[in-house]
Amino acid sequence: MEIQDLIKCTIMRGGTSKAVFFNRSDLPADEKFRDMQILRIFGAPDLREIDGLGGADPLTSKVAIIGPSTRDDCDVDYLFGQVNMIKPMIDWKSNCGNISSAVGPYAIDEGFIDAVEPITKVRIHQVNTNKVIVADIPVRDNKAEIEGDYRIAGVPGTGAKIVLDWADSAGAMTGKLLPTGNQTDILHVENEGNIEISIVDAALPLVFVRAKDLGLNGNETPQKINDNGALLSCIEKIRSLAAEKIGLCRDRNNATNEVPYAPFFAICAPPMSYRNWMSNEKITGQEVDIVVKLLFMQQMHKTYPVSGAICTTAAAMIPGTIPNQYAKIDVINKGVLRIGHPAGVITSKGKLVINNGHYELEQATVDRTARCLMKGYAFIPKIVSSGNTIHREI
Repeated sequence: MEIQDLIKCTIMRGGTSKAVFFNRSDLPADEKFRDMQILRIFGAPDLREIDGLGGADPLTSKVAIIGPSTRDDCDVDYLFGQVNMIKPMIDWKSNCGNISSAVGPYAIDEGFIDAVEPITKVRIHQVNTNKVIVADIPVRDNKAEIEGDYRIAGVPGTGAKIVLDWADSAGAMTGKLLPTGNQTDILHVENEGNIEISIVDAALPLVFVRAKDLGLNGNETPQKINDNGALLSCIEKIRSLAAEKIGLCRDRNNATNEVPYAPFFAICAPPMSYRNWMSNEKITGQEVDIVVKLLFMQQMHKTYPVSGAICTTAAAMIPGTIPNQYAKIDVINKGVLRIGHPAGVITSKGKLVINNGHYELEQATVDRTARCLMKGYAFIPKIVSSGNTIHREI
């Protein structure tokens, strides 16, 4: 007899992130009970997540719950959660684009959809945003292929190329590609003055700000940003005002608690040369169309999220937005945006059309790789499985 309870799970790398994947049927139907179990599996809250499977980093403290689709036009449901390492909570309000790239391989390998060689198309119902992501997954011997020559910045080696189509992602959280109806807006930020921003919502909402308006060059490392408390405080003020402006929270003063995950915050700069913070390799201004540093949960992303790339590409295709002002002038005609980020370059394809005076997202694709890392069982104390809470010292 086991002295702990076991819950079946899989650890997947998707793009530059990792998540613990669960079959929806293996978790409690009661959401509070479910979240209690997931937190205990991750060892959260705890900055090291030492007593669980969490990776002690926002990029690896992620959860995905997969089940048969509740929509007739999709193959699987995919619910994403960002597991908080500081507070006993899971943010279910948004999505992770990198983890989205692992959903198709997981669905194929777990039998949610029949494998078709050489490419299996998986239509994913992204439950958080109620949008559809279409993934083209290479398949071999009835399993998701992992071997290939495609390389993405921030991941060692190469893998099989997965193509994600996000054309249905406009207005993911607000219902509008331009939530305020404007390409730019002015926010009056307490003790900081007036700051010009752009807010765009595709895959998830982003707040775009010029690096120079924050006293930055645009080539700063993650550590330099994360160690600047005054800067992070200013950024959170701007983000909170934007969250209130587009209706994601009722009160800007409570945005950090109410919507800690979205909108993301993007610091924009023109194409320039800089160093990859991981390898010290030089990235030249000729290799990128724009340089962007992205923050979420008051930490700078060490690479660049896929959902952020989709939104940044959409924004760059809209004349007048801050990303459009900084991007090279031919990006709209090419329909391709090369985003310089701390660990390299991510490329996204996008096309917008105007319909009845409004911009609509017609194309939005990003290529990724993904791989199953482990399948097995997570152990949790029986007291958690019984629904009782445990006070844990942080």
